[in-house]
Amino acid sequence: MFSRKFSISQNVNNLIAACSQSLFALQTLRQHGLPDDAIHEVFQAVVINKLTHASPAWWGFASANDKNHLEAFLRKFAKLAYRIKRSKTFASICDDADCKLFTCITGNTQHLLYPLLPNEREHHYTQSLCQRSHNFQLLPDRTSVLRDKNFIMRCCIAMLFTDNSIFFNSLHCVTAFCLLFY
Repeated sequence: MFSRKFSISQNVNNLIAACSQSLFALQTLRQHGLPDDAIHEVFQAVVINKLTHASPAWWGFASANDKNHLEAFLRKFAKLAYRIKRSKTFASICDDADCKLFTCITGNTQHLLYPLLPNEREHHYTQSLCQRSHNFQLLPDRTSVLRDKNFIMRCCIAMLFTDNSIFFNSLHCVTAFCLLFY
């Protein structure tokens, strides 16, 4: 999945190639009279689910080029009317997947990934500048960009700057914020 430089470009290319093969199946379904609503559902079930499989594990390592490639791929399918044009961007789909997984992890102390979370912060602080959506400490020392791309760190930092109603408004802005202070 990852190259020696922790690039997932090859994985993104393989995913897009595999999903491109679904184009023939979608064309066949349309030619046999399947309504557009049903085609959109098939596209969601086959292509989007294949693209987003395990996205919390690899999305943080995707380069801007990889992300643009995925967005362009989905725009192509929207242009061909296999996908609703007003659909979410791939980035927001991945952010939702991150949010859902992080909520599952933080809400269940028996979750397999729960021990990977940072320690809970102490409550000796009487004033807080902003309301956090989680109760975990952020590690003060920033040792590597690689660690910042990790799912747990991305979610802890993203939830630091959002409230519960917004949750993951823009994980990409937070990632840029992390790189800014690296």
